[in-house]
Amino acid sequence: MLGFLRRTLGRRTVRRHTEKDKQREAQRSGTHIPAAGDSRSIITCRVSLLDGSDVSVDLPKKAKGQELFEQIMYHLDIIEKDYFGLRFMDSAQVAHWLDITKSIKKQVKIGPPYCLHLRVKFYSSEPNNLHEELTRYLFVLQLKQDILSGKLECPSDTSVQLSAYAVQAEMGDCDPSDHGPDLVSEFRFVPNQGEEMEFAIFEKWKECRGQTPSQAEINYLNKAKWLEMYGVDMHKVKGRDGNEYSLGLTPTGVLVFEGETKIGLFFWPKIIKLEFKKSKLTLVVVEDDEQGKEQEHTFVFRLDHPKACKHLWKCAVEHHAFFRLRGPVQKNSNQLPFVRMGSRFRYSGRTEYQTTKTNKPRRQVSFERRPSRRYSRRSTQHRANPFNKNLEPSLLFNTASQKLASQTVTMRPMIPVVTALPSEPVPIEIENLPRSPGLNQSEKRRLPCADDSLLLERAWNPQAASAAADRTYTEFVYAHNLKNAGAQ
Repeated sequence: MLGFLRRTLGRRTVRRHTEKDKQREAQRSGTHIPAAGDSRSIITCRVSLLDGSDVSVDLPKKAKGQELFEQIMYHLDIIEKDYFGLRFMDSAQVAHWLDITKSIKKQVKIGPPYCLHLRVKFYSSEPNNLHEELTRYLFVLQLKQDILSGKLECPSDTSVQLSAYAVQAEMGDCDPSDHGPDLVSEFRFVPNQGEEMEFAIFEKWKECRGQTPSQAEINYLNKAKWLEMYGVDMHKVKGRDGNEYSLGLTPTGVLVFEGETKIGLFFWPKIIKLEFKKSKLTLVVVEDDEQGKEQEHTFVFRLDHPKACKHLWKCAVEHHAFFRLRGPVQKNSNQLPFVRMGSRFRYSGRTEYQTTKTNKPRRQVSFERRPSRRYSRRSTQHRANPFNKNLEPSLLFNTASQKLASQTVTMRPMIPVVTALPSEPVPIEIENLPRSPGLNQSEKRRLPCADDSLLLERAWNPQAASAAADRTYTEFVYAHNLKNAGAQ
């Protein structure tokens, strides 16, 4: 009896804590999509979107990946959904794409809540084929993350132009009276972003005047598509010689890199066999020799983990089917052998050809662009720089006055200070007074004042200069007597 009560009360306590955890998770996420049924029959999936927000979705326990994917696509109102996918990490820290034909619980082992990320799975080789403005906006968000994380390498001049398009799409036209390079410093575009780059982005931003957010995003994609590593899905492998290589999956084929040097390209039509076994990936390629005869070449690569090897193989199968085929390969359900060899995985989505031919743009698409994450502004000093040619005169005046003030401070200790006023004037000889050899007869009666603060006022204040010039020779003699009296 006591054991029965202990088990019953224990289950209720665990169930109660589970419900509280799910409620906290739903409150923590930005949006919560509930599901019908009690807490024992549902699972919670938390999906991070490209704009930085989170969506918490409740689904039945036996739900497949298709249900979660359709919920996210419906929530975002995405029609061109075949370019996107949901990604998760396993216990071995290997990234996987969620298979929409399999159960979520069988794939994502870490949870609940089961955490996934919405990502661009297939980068369109021609961004102009993307019909929807929302799709192009999500592509830009993905490329910005790739460049900032260092996954997509970008030359400095190209990164400046892309950053200018991104600022134009978010902030609109540049107003030099209200905006400055310090505003650009609130954004992060590249890993090592410096002040000179921010000045260059500000200048390029001014050239983008008149572009709408949609036009700026189109220009962003048309510029980014010419990057060497655009849309390349990189995987680290090892060759037979033990050296490290990288295989890059592209719309045209498989790239082979040794370090950062591209040493080969296997076109999809030339690849006749692609298989894996544990941590070994085998690639058979057909090439024509000098006599025009086809010869087979076998390449064997190894990965650190069997799950990583299978993930690479699945990504290669999906890239080949999406970019090369007009339609997915239909499964033959009549032939089901008793003993099955290899994986049954096949690409089940639509191809790029089907997506571009069947999808038609909607007349009106309303969505909200989420602001980017902001950082603290860089404290820039107003100084002449090669990027900001239109400095205001007031800035130049402040800079020059600061330099002159620093010079007069060093001259100040050389001048004696009057500590007490004399009771009566002290006579001095006129011949011993200091003379200026560069002055003419009309200017000899306008000798400089001994106070250095008056020098600064005369240099930058015309009224003070004229007032000082009107001082008579007798006044100068009286000031000199006061100085001598103080020195004694």
